[in-house]
Amino acid sequence: MIFNLKNKTYILILLLCLLSFISHAQQDAIISGKISGNDNKPVANANITVAGSIAGTISNSEGVFLIHVPSGKTITIQVSHISYETDSIKVLLNPGERRTINCTLHNSRTTLLSVEVKDQQLNTNTFSRLDPKTVNFIPTIGSGVEELIKTMPGVASHNELSSQYSVRGGNYDENLVFVNDIEVYRPFLVRSGQQEGLSFLNPDLVSSISFSAGGFDAKYGDKMSSVLDIRYKRPTSFAGSFDLSLLGATAHLEGTVGKKLSYLMGVRYKTNSYFLKGLDVKGNYKTRYLDFQGMVNYEFSKKWELSVLGTFSDNSFKLIPQTQTTTFGSAFEVFKVMIFFDGQEVDHYQNWLSAATLTFKPRKDLRFRLISSIYQASESETYDISGEYWIGALEAPGLTGSGSSGNVTEVLGVGAYLNHARNYLDGTVFNFEHRGNWEKGKTLMQWGIRYQHEFFKNVMNEWELQDSAGYSQPHPYDSLGSSYPPHDSLLLSNVVKSNYNIGDNRYSAFISNSWNFRNTGNDISLTAGVRANYNDLNHQFLLDPRVNLSFSPHWKKNVVFRLSGGYYSQPPTFRELTDLKGDVITGLKAQRAIHVLAGGDLYFNWWGRPFKFVSEVYYKYLTNLIPYEIDNLKIRYFGTNDAYGYSTGIDFRINGEFVKGAESWASISFMKSMEHYNGVWVPRPTDQLVNLSIFFQDYVPGFPSWRVHLTAFYGTGLPISPPNAKKDPNSIFRIPSYKRVDLGLSKQLISDNTRFSSKNPLRAFKAMWLSLEIFNLLGISNTVSYIWIRDITGTQWGVPNYLTPREFNLKLVADF
Repeated sequence: MIFNLKNKTYILILLLCLLSFISHAQQDAIISGKISGNDNKPVANANITVAGSIAGTISNSEGVFLIHVPSGKTITIQVSHISYETDSIKVLLNPGERRTINCTLHNSRTTLLSVEVKDQQLNTNTFSRLDPKTVNFIPTIGSGVEELIKTMPGVASHNELSSQYSVRGGNYDENLVFVNDIEVYRPFLVRSGQQEGLSFLNPDLVSSISFSAGGFDAKYGDKMSSVLDIRYKRPTSFAGSFDLSLLGATAHLEGTVGKKLSYLMGVRYKTNSYFLKGLDVKGNYKTRYLDFQGMVNYEFSKKWELSVLGTFSDNSFKLIPQTQTTTFGSAFEVFKVMIFFDGQEVDHYQNWLSAATLTFKPRKDLRFRLISSIYQASESETYDISGEYWIGALEAPGLTGSGSSGNVTEVLGVGAYLNHARNYLDGTVFNFEHRGNWEKGKTLMQWGIRYQHEFFKNVMNEWELQDSAGYSQPHPYDSLGSSYPPHDSLLLSNVVKSNYNIGDNRYSAFISNSWNFRNTGNDISLTAGVRANYNDLNHQFLLDPRVNLSFSPHWKKNVVFRLSGGYYSQPPTFRELTDLKGDVITGLKAQRAIHVLAGGDLYFNWWGRPFKFVSEVYYKYLTNLIPYEIDNLKIRYFGTNDAYGYSTGIDFRINGEFVKGAESWASISFMKSMEHYNGVWVPRPTDQLVNLSIFFQDYVPGFPSWRVHLTAFYGTGLPISPPNAKKDPNSIFRIPSYKRVDLGLSKQLISDNTRFSSKNPLRAFKAMWLSLEIFNLLGISNTVSYIWIRDITGTQWGVPNYLTPREFNLKLVADF
């Protein structure tokens, strides 16, 4: 399903007509109140939703909430929390009415035990909880859960086309992602955001999002940087939704069959060809990203339960480039490059995941689980692209006094290059795991043991041929008139060639215990555990102790102090084992990090509304590092353990109702990440001094059905060096800082109090939103990577690859 411009115009007209036909000003009612437990303590992060609608909110640290609800009809307000029984309240409110409803929840002994991180722990450890409903409104090209994660402190991303992110100096391969305790993976051969397509996580199926940027518990491993813990929904009634936009479409269904079986399924289709046409590289882009996911839960009895998850994704990317015109430089030195292409690139990524979880609960305080999953990947990356280029100097606006670049003043060089690749990957990851937990009073013990087998077949054949003014590089010495002219071999650069099969077996186990104490009104929480790992490929045994301590003093203001630390090991996968030439280095040891973190949360009222301020300072000492370089999204490892380093910094985040009834937040991070390599200290590829992110939402005054959403990002430039520089300190420079603002304007077309005639097909919908999104509102050209070309003198030029310009998207979201 590929839209052309004419089809997009028809869709735009149709949606605008739909808006004018069914939208009308409706005055909602407002419900506010406080959620408490049966111990009279406030319940934070309780979910307050309108049954059968996408409307919802969560309570703050004091248990206080505010929600806009339909008026003029009886509605059901549902209040739920993973540690309490769900409660529901039926209300009928008049337009504009404001009512206070306080709710007391009772402790649940039949809680969804698949949820490992309870909310009480979320307040006292390094995890943050995010509202998945926000994903529907955040204005980003990706439209996924990862877009929310990018707004968190300590998280950096310089590519709006990709779902990948780095955390506190780590790279993309150092982040753990779990769905219902099942580890998921990203495509292995992806080298740019244009190729990536859909991430694994389907936001339509998500019920909770928990994220830790470091210092996480022993049950999570084995990566060095972060954990994203996702829980999919457990449906209790029939519901569904769909999403249509210029970027594609999504749909999901959920429901129950009888009292024991529930189902959840979703399908996604995406094509970003519309946006890619705005890049400097002009040509024929054909992208198709397709994803199916489904989960079934069956409760045999109160003690036995089975959950099955299955996914399939098929992503394809094809590019026939034609031309590229890029202007770069400064106000006093401007250059222009024109490239004429021939050839094409064809990439294909298929991924499957099947998983099953069997849960046995012999008692209310005891649970055992068996988890098994198998992940398979089949990926290919093929291209033959030649480029004939011309590079020249322009009249600089800073010298001419004009506002734009002038005429060409000097031709600096002409030449050509040819890039070739035939890369194929087939991989399988199988694991079998037992987990359990036992809760007694204020003590919670958790344990697990896991076996994992990995097998990868990787074929790589990449090379590049550089040519300038008709002479291949490197240029041979002049031999005109010689009786014995040289016959130098044609030399290829950036050659990567390999053909290997690699497999290993990994054994891991963990045990941890949590204690909660109360002393003279002060709350103390302690979690201590240890994680063990053995890999039969490098025959390395690892032992990682970890501890987390929190202290909440009995002060007038609600404050929590945290201190955590421990060892975090990352055994090498086939990616780290492959060096720059494509050779496999099986003797590499695990990279290790020692985390030390101290932080605190402050809850306060501002303008009569609740706010939360979070700060955290950290230091990570890194050993056995495998040096690497990044080109766009492609990470190339050096295949050695000959570096060590550190990452240190401080993160701040404030969130609350800057606008009454609408939560927003801002995060800022300061960081330094260095490594010692070849006898000198150099910045790590993800070293970023400052990173700022903002998510802001507002209601249009007097029109509560209109919402405005804004995201803003700023990040100082990342270090980079030309190819084959291998971290030479004299060759390292920084790309320009990343600056981006995205804006969304949403109108609620249908709510629970919308009235339609019995023959109107729109009566089947419970909620409907129409959104206009403006990406890259300020039209800033952000650099993601460089094309490296040479002239006849051997001078190397880095031509920036710019990300997307200002683009528009129209999106229709419906709930039924």
